[in-house]
Amino acid sequence: MQKILLLTLLLSSLLFSDKGYEVYKKNCMVCHAEMMSAEYALSHIDTLVAPPMVEVSARLKDNIKTTDDEKDVNRYLFILFVKDYIINPNLDNSMCNTGAIEKFGVMPSLKGKISDEERQAVAEWLYERYENIKFH
Repeated sequence: MQKILLLTLLLSSLLFSDKGYEVYKKNCMVCHAEMMSAEYALSHIDTLVAPPMVEVSARLKDNIKTTDDEKDVNRYLFILFVKDYIINPNLDNSMCNTGAIEKFGVMPSLKGKISDEERQAVAEWLYERYENIKFH
């Protein structure tokens, strides 16, 4: 049964990864750069309008964890959070550091602008795209 669940998760992530990148380009790229180093981000902070996605993914992965460190559970919780935050962003749930919140504020809601399927795809992409990539 576990093998079937893992295979299903793997196949769904492969299907959503390309779609997720398309959703990112259509809805997120205007504010969030896909990739940059922390050094570059700090030296160009005045030109950024939102944290780069590599930093967003890293901060979420650092903050959304179960106590038993099960990767599939952590991935699931990460995706649930992102899907909700995209349409219900608020300061209470933000995981940005204080400086980022002061600089960028809270992102605007995409409610009514993005479908459930698109939210799922971009959340999966955000998790998978930056797997084993550090923001430094």
